[in-house]
Amino acid sequence: MIVDSSWPAALKRRRFTIIDSMEVASAKAKLAAAKEKFGREIHVLETAGLLPTQNEVSNTEESDDFYEFTEDDYYRLMGTKKKDKFLKTRKIREAEQAAQRSRITKAVIRVRFPDNHTLEVAFHPSETIQSLVDLIKKVIARPDLPFYLYTTPPKKQIKDMTQDFFSAGFIPGAIVYFSYDLPKGDDAAANSAPFLQDEIMSLKGLEIIAEQPEPVQSAPEPAAARAVPSTIAQERKASEKKPAKPKWFKM
Repeated sequence: MIVDSSWPAALKRRRFTIIDSMEVASAKAKLAAAKEKFGREIHVLETAGLLPTQNEVSNTEESDDFYEFTEDDYYRLMGTKKKDKFLKTRKIREAEQAAQRSRITKAVIRVRFPDNHTLEVAFHPSETIQSLVDLIKKVIARPDLPFYLYTTPPKKQIKDMTQDFFSAGFIPGAIVYFSYDLPKGDDAAANSAPFLQDEIMSLKGLEIIAEQPEPVQSAPEPAAARAVPSTIAQERKASEKKPAKPKWFKM
């Protein structure tokens, strides 16, 4: 699954504005404090539009006819298999998988909440999905309420928390969705309140500010250095003057 690169327009515009050095230092300090507290780099983004509701997600799912295996699909699949002259053994597949694991060192997971905010966290591919769930419990405003994570489309609830991110296919990154696991009618109050704690919400957009280079103030030019060009200019003017002919000189 691929992580999208959507950024709010307000944050994009900040890339082209001059940011004070104190603001950059403050953003870096807040991000560092959050990393020290939670053990991970945490970024908060704002998605472009509202997330679909459960009913809207279910309505976008394809019918059973869409997934029916047709005759064209059969010939297309057989044609692909003919291109493979040799079947890979189990040891070869395991060796290739181990090599792929060694190359990928980070899985960037984005958790989208119904209030139009996204939590971005990086994990090692060998970590389990339970580590993501444990982190979410620390940053959400209502950890006392049951919740679940799912992917879409089609909507599929994540149930195996012992699976690592590599085995789950969440590399190099993935988008998962958050939802309270409450009966219909009881979730209205929970969904109307903020999903993330105020401390976490204060991190929104700070990674953009922290990436900005701090303005460099140029040192004042020494007085001796400024005097050198003027001296040279005076000498040049003197050399350019033509010598005057004496009055008594006649050709």
